[in-house]
Amino acid sequence: MEIWHNPRCSKSRAAKAALDEAGVDYTERRYLDQPPTTEEIEKVLEQLGVEPWEITRTGDAIAQEIGLRDLPRDAEHRGNWLTALTAHPALIQRPIVVASDGRALVVRDDETLESVSSWD
Repeated sequence: MEIWHNPRCSKSRAAKAALDEAGVDYTERRYLDQPPTTEEIEKVLEQLGVEPWEITRTGDAIAQEIGLRDLPRDAEHRGNWLTALTAHPALIQRPIVVASDGRALVVRDDETLESVSSWD
């Protein structure tokens, strides 16, 4: 299992603490220090079953600065979303937990956190 972690984010810290408390074996990826490649983002999107705009922090100042908020959310502009996430990994929702069996979740609430903590 891997957690895409930002230690400055309270949701990310809570997810990491819950995994620790549950005794889950995982790898911590500080994705701001080790940014994911476009291919890694694509793989996680596939595992999550979502599009790039669904894991983008569009309320972030950088999203406004680069015009991401106004970018259409469609297949034609999907590559632009991926480029933005690759260039600005801070725009990626956190934390993302990926299991070795291919399951993945963005852990933003207690219910999701509880389900991830029980993964083997």
